[in-house]
Amino acid sequence: MKLISIASFVVFAAGAALAQDGQQAAPPAAPTPVIKAEARLVLVDTVVVDKKGNYIKDLTAKDFRVFEDNKEQDIKSFSFEANPSSPANGRTHYLVLFFDNSTMAVGDQMQARNAALKFIDANAGPNRLMAIVDFGGSLNVAQNFTDNSERLKNVVNGVKFSSVSPNPTVDIASAAPTALPVLSSGASAFGARDDLLALRQLAKNLSSVPGRKILVWLTAGFPLHDELYSEATATIDACNKSNVAVYPIDVRGLVAPFASSEEKSLFRNVSYMPSGAGAEGQHPGGGGGGGGHPGGGGGVSSPGGGSGGSHGGTSGGGSHGTSTGGTGGRGGGGGTYNTPYNNPYTQARQQIVPQLPPDVTANQNVLYMIAAGTGGFMIVNTNDLLGGLQKIANEQNEYYVLGYTPSDSPEGSCHAIKAKVDRGGTVIRSRSGYCNSKPVDALAGTAAEKQLETRAASAGGGNVSASVELPYFYTSANTARVNVAIDIAPSSFKFEKQKGKYYSTLNVLGIAYSPANAVAARFSDTVKLDFADKKEVEEFQQQPYHYENQFDIAAGQYSLKVVFTSGGDSFGKLQSAFNIDPYDPTHFALSAVALSDRISRVSNTDVALDAVLLEDRTPLVSQGMQVMPSGSNQLRKAGPAAVYVEIYEPLLTGTTAPKVGLQLRILDRKTGEQKLQTGFQNVANYMKTGNPVIPVGLALPVAKLNPGSYRAELKAIDSAGNQSGVRTVDFELN
Repeated sequence: MKLISIASFVVFAAGAALAQDGQQAAPPAAPTPVIKAEARLVLVDTVVVDKKGNYIKDLTAKDFRVFEDNKEQDIKSFSFEANPSSPANGRTHYLVLFFDNSTMAVGDQMQARNAALKFIDANAGPNRLMAIVDFGGSLNVAQNFTDNSERLKNVVNGVKFSSVSPNPTVDIASAAPTALPVLSSGASAFGARDDLLALRQLAKNLSSVPGRKILVWLTAGFPLHDELYSEATATIDACNKSNVAVYPIDVRGLVAPFASSEEKSLFRNVSYMPSGAGAEGQHPGGGGGGGGHPGGGGGVSSPGGGSGGSHGGTSGGGSHGTSTGGTGGRGGGGGTYNTPYNNPYTQARQQIVPQLPPDVTANQNVLYMIAAGTGGFMIVNTNDLLGGLQKIANEQNEYYVLGYTPSDSPEGSCHAIKAKVDRGGTVIRSRSGYCNSKPVDALAGTAAEKQLETRAASAGGGNVSASVELPYFYTSANTARVNVAIDIAPSSFKFEKQKGKYYSTLNVLGIAYSPANAVAARFSDTVKLDFADKKEVEEFQQQPYHYENQFDIAAGQYSLKVVFTSGGDSFGKLQSAFNIDPYDPTHFALSAVALSDRISRVSNTDVALDAVLLEDRTPLVSQGMQVMPSGSNQLRKAGPAAVYVEIYEPLLTGTTAPKVGLQLRILDRKTGEQKLQTGFQNVANYMKTGNPVIPVGLALPVAKLNPGSYRAELKAIDSAGNQSGVRTVDFELN
């Protein structure tokens, strides 16, 4: 599935062949076909096989039916990729071999790589380009797309370990110019914090590569923890946006029964082609829908306490500022992705995540979910890995493309897709759904943007009370992600009554300036609120509205201006200086500190966490708890209160993990008197094997403090003698 939004038409490229080894691509031989559409098309790539697994090639548009959210759609366009008369026939196909070295035993990895070597010899060619990617704690593009089998085999050969360097094996930047699509490695980013995050990053990198891409995930799988369900949701959505079909291969071979006897016979014990959501099985046992299963969770611990691991986030504590109109009160409302009001993402998982079958092993659950959600299938319970690879390769052009025009829906809403064939004895696979994501720069080119830009450039201040915190966390060398958290006085929202309901729209623009007054980063957003009646409006106005956004920026000194309005003459204007310290990923370090008064347990039904990830934002998660950064430095003695910090320990990618300790001190800001000191507490419970980022959430013992002004200080050390600098965050206790 691919959603295309263009004002009046959609262009389908004929797919000119790419020349080999850096040669320029030949121009198209014929004009690019143009298909008219009302506004946009949803394209659904659909594979159809018979009971023996043979591809059915003679279907027409009249044989298909497509449903969005259980409502049948009119098919506006139709093509079969393998049809010689199809405009897409002869298109270059792209396949990625993704070796998940972090999960594979040495013997299993050797078997997988030997099968891949034979597969490359048999399948690499001018119209079948391959790339090799390794994951061992970081994402490493070992070889970009090429038809050169020797290059591919050179990087596949040999066992790789989980401490693999974050730098690509092949220096893509220094290679000769080429017309081939190039994957960015994403290697230095701590974004590859676990397998799903690495898979999601890889899918995003593939978005510019044309057509349907096949990603072969060679892995031993892993169990799903609570917060990983949201990661799976976001991964499926990212793959579907980029038109990437994932085909996992369980390299462990024969591990356990995994399907019914009927399905074993049907698919010859090699592939599990699901008949749940996103794959409408037309043999007995078909079904769909659902998502997730029960699971436990951890907690934000007091210093040194707690248990369990986490995958962490990439934003955190820093400086704060207030508006000209005064400091806002304690934040406590919803946010752009945490609000209980009008959040269309709350149905994301139910819409696009397939229901887990009861008979796959724990390590295979995630493989099934990703395969079924993206239109691929699993290769499990077989030692014939080469045979499985070949079955996957056969699908590179054996699919139909169905197009329909969807109804208008709110930004952020997710929709289930099912395709059916009016022919008995068939099994059909397609993606499970899509999410109509908000644009990153929502106000770009609008009158609202120009109005806010004018107000940002003016010397005057705003007339709306608000406060802002600017936490930041490192994502790569000398680069950080800043989490903008704002608490806004709810009285500033202007509501209009239409047909008995109340509506309001908040427009936000943020611009980060360098000391030379150059724009270093920017974001814009629009938040729509609607309420059923006046009572809901009054409830909303009982506490400040909490807004969050994120942007990446290089190390340096900056000034951030944020301007926002919900209509009329009222607007808010915030300005705050912040500094991103230089950072070297090879050195032990500590992030800035995020202050929080909103903490929630992450569960396998946590749609709020789904929403964060689907909007391509990174949550702060530690030991099964999501910590939401505050928009002000105001805390209540009654709590809750916590700090979140990340420790960067490069030695964790080695064979021997060091011991790491974190110290928390709380000082009276007026007198300098120390009110609490934990000593260096072991943070082993927060570590995750192979992950150099240690996400730590600590409860602040505010109940033991008197109201006043305080400073929290944090410092980290490790057993190798490394020490971080001191990080601080100030807070007022009421």
